[in-house]
Amino acid sequence: MLKFVKSHMESIDGIATYPMISLLIFFVFFSLLFWWVFTASKEHIKEVSELPLEETNQKNEQL
Repeated sequence: MLKFVKSHMESIDGIATYPMISLLIFFVFFSLLFWWVFTASKEHIKEVSELPLEETNQKNEQL
């Protein structure tokens, strides 16, 4: 089975570009995420982190 897959993959022209494209997408995504984490405003992060607590408080107030 593995021999069939290997021979089939080798027959595809340009197959070596797919791992490089995947690595590039991975690197760009995590670079942008890293940049966003360090440039996001502290007020926004605090507001978003308190959202689950606000929902719990609203439910308790309704009871």
